[in-house]
Amino acid sequence: MTFVEELVPHLPEWLGRQRWFGAKGREVSGVEVASVNSLTTSLTDAEPLLDLLVLAVSFADGGPVQHYQLLLGRRREARGELEHVTIGHVDGLCAYDALWDHTATAWLLEEVRAGRTIGDMRFVPEPGAVLAPPGLGRVMSAEQSNTSVVFGEKTIMKLFRRLNPGVNPDLELHRALRSVGSNDVAALQGAIEGTLGGEPTTLAMLQDFAGNSADGWAMALASVRDLFAEADLRADEVGGDFAGEASRIGETVAGVHSELARVLGTAERDPAEFAAAWSARLDAAARDAPVLLPHVDAVRAVYEAVAGLTEPVPIHRVHGDLHLGQLLRTTQGWLILDFEGEPSAPLAERRRLDSPMRDVAGMLRSFDYAAFFQLLSTDPRALADDRTAPSPLLWHAKEWTARNRDAFCDGYALRAGADPRRHGPLLRAFELDKAVYEVVYETRSRPSWVPIPLSSIKRLTAGATSDSAAG
Repeated sequence: MTFVEELVPHLPEWLGRQRWFGAKGREVSGVEVASVNSLTTSLTDAEPLLDLLVLAVSFADGGPVQHYQLLLGRRREARGELEHVTIGHVDGLCAYDALWDHTATAWLLEEVRAGRTIGDMRFVPEPGAVLAPPGLGRVMSAEQSNTSVVFGEKTIMKLFRRLNPGVNPDLELHRALRSVGSNDVAALQGAIEGTLGGEPTTLAMLQDFAGNSADGWAMALASVRDLFAEADLRADEVGGDFAGEASRIGETVAGVHSELARVLGTAERDPAEFAAAWSARLDAAARDAPVLLPHVDAVRAVYEAVAGLTEPVPIHRVHGDLHLGQLLRTTQGWLILDFEGEPSAPLAERRRLDSPMRDVAGMLRSFDYAAFFQLLSTDPRALADDRTAPSPLLWHAKEWTARNRDAFCDGYALRAGADPRRHGPLLRAFELDKAVYEVVYETRSRPSWVPIPLSSIKRLTAGATSDSAAG
């Protein structure tokens, strides 16, 4: 029996425990090893044995097979950091996820530096890029859908766990932005590329590591906490006021939009196409989350208003899944991260040209989430319909949200030369489409958070007769 045959029975249970496994809650009917790329012969030491596996996961519901990659290490013993990523014993050795193995990840960095090819794996350094010196890496703990390893204070390598045939948009857009010298993203250093189903696929990418930076979501939450702690003050009177940063974020997003349009081109789309796609998603969402049913007609009316627009919608490549958690504040300014797009969407959809208002709407939704997440953490029934008296902090949450939404749009307008709030119906519709998705997601994953997007839907539809995107 080969080591792969011994390994396969361990995989279903192990996969279900991984944070990055994207099909939690679905019954797995089978896991197969679709391909094996042996890397062992390129290692200088006897251990670890190292293989790049592509796992094909099938489901009892008959949905499409999903592919995940696993850098598999095997040693006689897996001690220390490797104990918690152990899969099982196969072929007399301990098998584990080798991204936690310092020897394995240090070797990956050197392969990229050297630009080697092993089987159908290509290690591709970017021309002129300076990688971290040889040394040990450390795994970042905060990620959900991928796994990243940091080398020193210079390089971060992100391994894409779920694979799709085709170039990952994160790599594609970072290459495009590097070609125009963008300062609003972490510079691309290199990539690891392979094949899936006979087509090129992206396995990993390396970028400049933004050390000593702050996460946008964490900064926004701290600002809201400061405001709530000073209940007699307005948002602009509190030391942690976030509006200045929100404006700078708006400038950064507008700058990246301009660069993407310049390097990858622009086009136009019939607004009725957007409206039809939104309506189809709304119908599906209402079936999955009946709490949406009382709002379907009002939401659809906003979509129909966009369908009636006479001018085509300008489109170009965009981020596609932009929110405060995709932003880092460095000493030089803000950086935008993770251009993969919505991970659950098909790759072809994530690579389509789209309206920049999708990213703007994503940021506006994120400001809502920051304020109202903090509100519900303080007062879980703050948004309850049957509450007899409003939460004393509700007004402050609304004020913080409105102030930072406006500041973001002001900053965007300053850099872009056009105010996104002038696209009132279109921007409102993009926000609603995102909020509808959020209701379904929260219904499945975090029911106590459902009032956040639901309250936004009420606000956005109640203000639908206004041209103001702020509602």
